[in-house]
Amino acid sequence: MLLCQPVMGDSDHFFRRFLIVFAVVTVLFAITPQVWAQGVGFQGGVTVDPEQAFIGTHFETGELFQNFRFRPGIDGSFGGDFSLATLNIEFLYHIQVGRSWSVYQGGGPAVIFVRQDDRTSTHAGTFFTFGFAHENGFFTDFKIGTGSAQTLKFGVGFTVRRKTP
Repeated sequence: MLLCQPVMGDSDHFFRRFLIVFAVVTVLFAITPQVWAQGVGFQGGVTVDPEQAFIGTHFETGELFQNFRFRPGIDGSFGGDFSLATLNIEFLYHIQVGRSWSVYQGGGPAVIFVRQDDRTSTHAGTFFTFGFAHENGFFTDFKIGTGSAQTLKFGVGFTVRRKTP
């Protein structure tokens, strides 16, 4: 052990974990066969604590494993005297309900950029997601946040998917 070893801050630990997760996801994409159910989507909604409105976009993969999907996204929240930009990295597990609906749950880490009075700061958080999705692309979800993430997010959205051949 080195006596002069620098002490890592929380942001260094978060950045290293983020890079590890990013590397794992990249490998998953590289080894996954062609997927027809992937798509790009848009969502909007409201948050609680802080009370704001948000809009955003995401990319959703097809099934990486049975019922398991990856959905990274970005959204911007506004209202009050500050604004937030949130990068979400979500892993979702879908449970089929009926012919065309599914219930999903999951979550993942988030990077939150806060802008207030011409200053920007970066924070880490986690979201736990619960939602309902229709096979045509419509979805609605609730996100419970920890760390510096919003306490509660309610959103609705639509994912545009490629048609299966």
